[in-house]
Amino acid sequence: MTTGCQIIIGDGLRGTDELEVPVPNGEYCKTAKIGRAIMDADIFISLTHFKGHEATGFGGAIKNIGMGCGSRAGKMEQHSSGKPAVQEELCRGCHRCAKECGSDAIRYNENNKAVIDYEKCKGCGRCIGACNFDAIYSIDSSANEELDRKMAEYAAAVCADRPCFHISLVQDISPNCDCHGENDAPILPDIGMFASFDPVALDQACADACLNAQPLPNSQLGQNLAKPGWNCHHDNFKDSNPNVEWKATLEQAEKIGMGTRQYTLKKI
Repeated sequence: MTTGCQIIIGDGLRGTDELEVPVPNGEYCKTAKIGRAIMDADIFISLTHFKGHEATGFGGAIKNIGMGCGSRAGKMEQHSSGKPAVQEELCRGCHRCAKECGSDAIRYNENNKAVIDYEKCKGCGRCIGACNFDAIYSIDSSANEELDRKMAEYAAAVCADRPCFHISLVQDISPNCDCHGENDAPILPDIGMFASFDPVALDQACADACLNAQPLPNSQLGQNLAKPGWNCHHDNFKDSNPNVEWKATLEQAEKIGMGTRQYTLKKI
């Protein structure tokens, strides 16, 4: 799907063209580092591919706005809550995680096991989603929740004090972030297009629709549920990526006054 709009890199070609924007009622971030071109706009309209995510549970409007509009430094600030580690006995030495790492932070030891260079690691979590063998995990169990809450605050900074409208496409619902150069098969059937002036209500409506959808077989979610002894969470996001705390994003966004989780669906 294309919109025909011109592409503008919001924080400049080097990722340094940013503004420090106040976060309304911010608890984790008092200011947000946002791409200057984003803040120059009089009206803000977001178009989001709603999908699963290995660190945040799902990627919806709030994540698209908060993480997507953050400058390079802003993205690093949001991701800096925690860095992953490697369970060496589970690592197969396939090198997929190293290929996905955008910071060149993964090397391999004499046993062909992944090793993370924490001086280079930004804590983005892309390697966690890249590993098919669950060998890479988050050390800090609260890191994903803090990431969720920081994203909500960044999104609130972007949307404050100007007209906004948000559209989410709940289709091709892949299990992991669109940042990857590849992705796995959709975990849920296509649901449709949602739109709202309130990004919090929009994300809640999209999430609820996904929770009520039937998992697709031969997907990451379907295969997890079919594993013998799988600890079912009765939550399509957590059953796809068990270490996520996706509700924290919505809780924080509502808490700081970005919107409400209450909504009324009007089908067209």
